Amino acid sequence: MAARRIISPRAVFSTQLRAISRPYSSSSSTSHSRVPLAFDHHEPPKGGRHQQDAPIIFMHGLFGSKKNNRSVSRVLARDLKRHVYTVDLRNHGESPHSPRHDYLAMADDVAGFIRDHGMQNPTLIGHSMGAKTAMTLGLGEPDLVGDLVAVDNAPVDAALGGPFARYVQGMRRIDEAGVTRQAEADAILREYEENLPIRQFLLGNLHRPKDSQTQKFRVPLDVISRSLNNMGDFPFKDPGAARFEKPALFVRGTRSNYVPDEVLPLIGQFFPRFTLVDIDAGHWLISEKPEEFLRAVTEFLTPKE
Repeated sequence: MAARRIISPRAVFSTQLRAISRPYSSSSSTSHSRVPLAFDHHEPPKGGRHQQDAPIIFMHGLFGSKKNNRSVSRVLARDLKRHVYTVDLRNHGESPHSPRHDYLAMADDVAGFIRDHGMQNPTLIGHSMGAKTAMTLGLGEPDLVGDLVAVDNAPVDAALGGPFARYVQGMRRIDEAGVTRQAEADAILREYEENLPIRQFLLGNLHRPKDSQTQKFRVPLDVISRSLNNMGDFPFKDPGAARFEKPALFVRGTRSNYVPDEVLPLIGQFFPRFTLVDIDAGHWLISEKPEEFLRAVTEFLTPKE
């Protein structure tokens, strides 16, 4: 059962965090080439909303892809009678590669996706990297977004854990080894990660290029490796300069350390209408507790009478 906690703006604003006083860095330029995003489209039953009317855009985390959230997206389309689009963010899945990989660029890609499809008041749902992408777009272009759901991440600068650099190292070894079967790749990756579900998640990025006998990773490991040090950063520093005044749901895993209690005041300053739902799970809470995640999101997105 999800433990629901509704945080009031008064409680949130009673605590100040030093981190919010830092100004937004002008070095974070938005000049870059926008990437057209690959996507899967999950349609609601007949009689649902028009595909441009408040669709849901679902964004994965680092090393993920649009196929990760396929099952929950189908349920959301069915139960909420809304169109759901699961996207591959840049440098992931079937979307194009780019030398730049940061939240401003990813958010701009999603903004282009919304405009290209003529969407009105979309809901953004993002896990981890996708959550920071959703928050970045909501704060940067709030008129483009109806509401958002951030899954196990927060609008703060935080060092990305060491395991990700280790994963890249293991994945590079697999690329260099010229494996032909996933079992060979798993044997190599086992030296870098003991947890089988995490290995399976990472190996989901393998594919066999056309006219090749060996399997390679879809993600550009050189780009991701160079970007890791910045992937824990958040581009907005001052809630006084950017605020998302629409509803926002933050879902966190109580066995994860991505959204500690001490960052809740800062979340409330950037997102004053936020609701918090705790789920007894780790960082990959969508796959660990899909029913509880769906219950939280469905309740949040169901119109209140």
